[in-house]
Amino acid sequence: MASPSGASTGLRWQGAKTFAARLPWLAIILLLPVVVCGVFGPLLYPHDPTAANMMAPRQPPAWLARGEWTYLLGTDQFGRDLLSRLIEGARIALIVAVTGVFAAGVIGVAAGMCAGYFQGKIDDAIMRLVDIKMSIPPVLLIILIGSALGGGLTTVVLSIVFVFWADYARVIRGETLVLRERGFVAYARSAGSSNFAILLRHILPNVAPTCIVLVTLQLGRALIIEASITFLGIGIQPPASAWGLLIAEGRNYLASAWWISTFAGIAITMTVLGVNLLGDWLRDRLDPKLRNQ
Repeated sequence: MASPSGASTGLRWQGAKTFAARLPWLAIILLLPVVVCGVFGPLLYPHDPTAANMMAPRQPPAWLARGEWTYLLGTDQFGRDLLSRLIEGARIALIVAVTGVFAAGVIGVAAGMCAGYFQGKIDDAIMRLVDIKMSIPPVLLIILIGSALGGGLTTVVLSIVFVFWADYARVIRGETLVLRERGFVAYARSAGSSNFAILLRHILPNVAPTCIVLVTLQLGRALIIEASITFLGIGIQPPASAWGLLIAEGRNYLASAWWISTFAGIAITMTVLGVNLLGDWLRDRLDPKLRNQ
């Protein structure tokens, strides 16, 4: 006869195995290297990402002919270590995507909750701004911002904020319209709670799962935007090591040094795919309709 402690341990072990089986392992595998490189980048550089070595320009990866293990993924046209530049690019991508998406989320969620809760003129004003933003193609908006502000990290972050905030506002407004009619909001009003307290304590926690899903889905788009505007020359500027910049610099050497652009493209694809898979998993876990199917 099994002891109660043994049965309890077995149940905990079975529960841990079930939880592990439900994790999005492919997303974790794809994103873990990017997160590690983004957080601990300076500790992982084999070489200085911006240090040129004109004695070894366009050095192929180590496993190809003429390659050296000193430069595992080869070098670019200026002899800079490609692996170090990819790691630095992960840091820039992580900073830009997280900062831009978080700022857009704060603005969009606040605007959406105010529009859905107060309605009237506030709702009309906010939704007209959303309509104006949605009528402008994202690429055109990004080019306008880049032309007005010039290139740089600030330009990229502001581009992401301007492109994404309206998506949050539109979705959160719809949820707030439903939540404001619920009983717990009426009880809070009758208890004398202020509108700010109701929004903060009752509306925001109920829209938080949707916000989390939106954030994860927008991160992948933010990475593509960062790479795209940097490729066009109005984003991150040299001698920085952004992935979009590596693709732009390597396009003239595809025949003789394909690795310069290829590895940066693989990094972008891997990260965007991982973020999208994570977003799909979170949506399935946080959406009651999908979770109960």
